[in-house]
Amino acid sequence: MIPSVTRAPGRATKPGLPANGAPRFIKWFADITIDDVPLVGGKNASLGEMYRELTSKGVKVPNGFAVTAEAYRYFLREVGLDAKIRCILTGLDTGDMENLRQRGAQIRQAILAAELPCDLEQEITAAYDTFRGNGLRPVDVAVRSSATAEDLPDASFAGQQETYLNVCGHLALLDCCKRSFASLFTDRAISYRTDKKFDHFKVALSIGVQLMVRSDLAASGVMFTLDTETGFRDAVLINAAYGLGENVVQGSVNPDEYYVFKPTLKTGHKPILQKIVGTKEFKLIYEIGGGKMVKNVPVSSGDRLKFAITDDEILQLARWACLIEDHYSARRGQSVPMDIEWAKDGHAGEMFIVQARPETVQSRKAAEVMELYVMCEIPSNVILAEEFAEIFDGFSIGSNDLTQLILGVDRDSEIVASIFDERNPAVKKMIAQVIAVCRAKKRKIGICGQAPSDYPEFAEFLVEQGIDSISLNPDTVMKTTLAILEKELGLKR
Repeated sequence: MIPSVTRAPGRATKPGLPANGAPRFIKWFADITIDDVPLVGGKNASLGEMYRELTSKGVKVPNGFAVTAEAYRYFLREVGLDAKIRCILTGLDTGDMENLRQRGAQIRQAILAAELPCDLEQEITAAYDTFRGNGLRPVDVAVRSSATAEDLPDASFAGQQETYLNVCGHLALLDCCKRSFASLFTDRAISYRTDKKFDHFKVALSIGVQLMVRSDLAASGVMFTLDTETGFRDAVLINAAYGLGENVVQGSVNPDEYYVFKPTLKTGHKPILQKIVGTKEFKLIYEIGGGKMVKNVPVSSGDRLKFAITDDEILQLARWACLIEDHYSARRGQSVPMDIEWAKDGHAGEMFIVQARPETVQSRKAAEVMELYVMCEIPSNVILAEEFAEIFDGFSIGSNDLTQLILGVDRDSEIVASIFDERNPAVKKMIAQVIAVCRAKKRKIGICGQAPSDYPEFAEFLVEQGIDSISLNPDTVMKTTLAILEKELGLKR
């Protein structure tokens, strides 16, 4: 039986130095920090930073090593590929798709046909053998490309290279390394660099070789240290599905969604605010005996209805997310929301972090066209709601002022303040009316007043009417959210 990853993540040691000194082209995660992007690329630099700095705090990161960018450059020089690639790219017209396809194929074929220099090959295989320990059989690893230019402010090369899973043995590993090098010259990558007027040889490629977490036998997913829809910073949002993580990362399945409140989590409590079961129609597993390394298979109807991970595992992931966010925020000297990939090993049932990067989803939303909202805090906003809906993208109910003007009560006057109450039937009727108009006109509507925080029953009333969002005071988030969830479940029944 091939030794499973559960024996090794976070525990494999660095190999002894060879007789002629330290490896030239290999850096182990324990020796890598986030400052090493020029040498090992963004992915590997992040993995090394977490392995080096956070394993002592309980965050589990599978061990691994990077084949450095210098190894890539050395490979091209030693076998004469740099000159050959320049020749093939001379006169390239990215507007001619057939021309681009032919040249890209020539470069990739040339890379795959070349032999790795012996000293580079020996360093890669020696580092891989360290994973075996005293085992007689090779172990499974993931091979991931890590471009050294991924994080440039004026260009994005992320997502243009390949990942190979379930790689086992010397020959398979060396083949995947060459395929990773070749992936720097996909048609898309060539076109992108050319159109951006970026020198093809200014971008180098490092390779990450990391012990596989057997999530094909369990679950995996992503998590964010903020709500990606609203930008709310006091939440950890976790997505989970069965099998290897690519389906969740690529959005190929509808995963479970778990929502954890960070401030209360940090005080030692268990604040899972929401759990939504996803359909999780299929899962990605290893292909045994086939031409591909992985394949998708259907998930049984019973498992689709279950949550992919337990509450304890949800909370463990959320705690790790907070530690990772705090570490990177301290490193940068400013708050840094994080986008994190995790995986559960099916043999030992342990959780692992397999990647982390600064979050970009919310940042992209901020760049979208801005929506225009109207404050709904005077009766005319309600009476003429249909007319306002023609002009504005949404409404924000200011329940304090709206209540005051509907009831004709000055809430700051001690004489009549006692009869100021947002739960008054007249106020509720007006709010229900404007929500109904917004729903009919497909406009968004929320409330920013005090009432939902003061009166849980008022929050339940808003949910019954179909409001889109509710603002709450921090000290009432837990209590009121639970009341809202219970109301929503009741409405579904």
